Amino acid sequence: MTKADLVEQVAEAIGPGITKRDCALVVDGFINAVKHALAGGHSIEIRGFGTFKVRQRRERMARNPRTGEPVRVPARSTPVFKPSKYLRARVADLDPKA
Repeated sequence: MTKADLVEQVAEAIGPGITKRDCALVVDGFINAVKHALAGGHSIEIRGFGTFKVRQRRERMARNPRTGEPVRVPARSTPVFKPSKYLRARVADLDPKA
């Protein structure tokens, strides 16, 4: 699903009272709010959907697959998403053949 598909579904869910352009502004606003919150080190919890948060990764040693020599990977922050129990259950109920 692309952002345009998401905007279209939101417009259909709201009904004829709002344009796709307005829905695009709402979707963009939500995405920007998530980006800014994560960039500030905050987490976002959406009940029934999941939690976006920032996880700290430790420094570690890795291996260059081409040469085999060890390479130091520095510590860093990375965004993660943890789905809610409800969302995990909904996805688990999907028919794998469909």
